[in-house]
Amino acid sequence: MKNTTLKGIIAYPITPFDQEEKVDILLYKKLLERLVVSGSHAVAPLGSTGVMPYLTDEEKEAITEATLQQVNNRVPVLVGVSNLTTDKTIYHAKFAEKAGASAVMIIPMSYWKLTDDEIVKHYDAVARQISIPIMAYNNPATGGVDMSPALLKRLLEIPNVTMIKESTGDVQRMHYLKRELGEEVAFYNGSNPLALAAFSAGASGWCTAAPNLIPELNLNLYQAIQDNDLQEAQKVFYKQLNLLKFIVSKGLPRTIKAGLKIQGIEGGFLRSPLKPLTENEIAEFKLILKEVF
Repeated sequence: MKNTTLKGIIAYPITPFDQEEKVDILLYKKLLERLVVSGSHAVAPLGSTGVMPYLTDEEKEAITEATLQQVNNRVPVLVGVSNLTTDKTIYHAKFAEKAGASAVMIIPMSYWKLTDDEIVKHYDAVARQISIPIMAYNNPATGGVDMSPALLKRLLEIPNVTMIKESTGDVQRMHYLKRELGEEVAFYNGSNPLALAAFSAGASGWCTAAPNLIPELNLNLYQAIQDNDLQEAQKVFYKQLNLLKFIVSKGLPRTIKAGLKIQGIEGGFLRSPLKPLTENEIAEFKLILKEVF
């Protein structure tokens, strides 16, 4: 079995901005600390929750360094390093490794539709430049590319591509990976409403922004799975399902910051063109949070 460093609940921190839409590093560290002390098994900065495509190279580097400093080896750190070009992806991957990242996550971002061979060469080129593990991230809704199970299987032939994150919302793909590769594959769920189904299919972990709001419920679900307690897992999952659906449907950066504010926690501002939830959406969110708590 290929060695991986990640399991359990992998939490996504948000990237907070000040009123001038500049990255607020001090607030970021405070929000990140909440994820660590609440029990998350790993953290993953610079994903879609952290609005990675909206950040400059310098801002990405600042977030990466701030994360490694604040976490201080308490949990693994999975850094998003995706970029449209292979050259830039290599640059950010090397920076993350040098900063001390445990692993990097790469989604094949695309303007022109990429072929399978182009994607494989993209991952292979990055892998040759770093020695830490790579998580291949499949999310056609945000990256513009849908990597088939057969393509993901090819990517796993690259030595340090050791993890797959599936966010298509199709649990059958997870079953395929498990059936085809058995214990040789470590796959992770990135579709919040599929958390229970993904763990049942054999997922090693759940990559989610939800621990910003409901860490205990997320961790309890994972523990119930580890205890082989299906009844408890179902109970805990269904308690959080409406919230999981809401934060996905309304957009993770918007909803996590709104949820923090509802709970009395400063979450910063958004960067344009993203805008806060409407008053009606906030009212709906408050009702959902009341159900959870």
